[in-house]
Amino acid sequence: MEIEDDAAPPGRRERKKRETRAALTAAALRLALEKGPDNVTVEEISEAADVSVRTFFNYFSHKEHAILARNPEHLASALERFRSAPAEQSPLTVMWLIVHDVLRDLISEGELSRRGELIMGSPNLLYHLMLSSFDDERQLSAALAERIGDPLRAMLIVSTAGAACRVAMELHKQAPDRPVGDVLDRAFQLLAQGIDPAFAPDPDGQKGF
Repeated sequence: MEIEDDAAPPGRRERKKRETRAALTAAALRLALEKGPDNVTVEEISEAADVSVRTFFNYFSHKEHAILARNPEHLASALERFRSAPAEQSPLTVMWLIVHDVLRDLISEGELSRRGELIMGSPNLLYHLMLSSFDDERQLSAALAERIGDPLRAMLIVSTAGAACRVAMELHKQAPDRPVGDVLDRAFQLLAQGIDPAFAPDPDGQKGF
């Protein structure tokens, strides 16, 4: 079994952590595709990645996060973007940059489509994806609200950006020849322009609540 070298220099240690995380997510996805996500164990994933079970839990709280390739560094990087973005940069622009950072990492793994198909076919993976996504959105919304001073607007920006990502992935699955990044860019353009500029509710009508 591979043992992580905590005494290694910071640069090498971080590289080894990235390599270990990548090995675990690759093994988790391969085994989930072969056996079905419900039939894979943490022990099998760890053995396939040539690490100990203890090392597995240094990276993931359970097997579903390994299959989903959930990386807390994505959230940390996103929160840092909100903190360091120039004041003149619009919130939706910052969200666009955040989404493209994550998408770039997922595409570099070369398994974006297969992982997406696996998730859509597994209620358990969908459940864990939604839970983790909601938690990320809460933290991102809080960070954006602190930046712009408008909690409602912040939550709408973050949640609609998340919806745009989900829609882009679904459309990419239907038309794989169209790059998911292109679909995502179009979705963000629609959000920026207003998806229904003709919206005109009757201010005197009954709202029903």
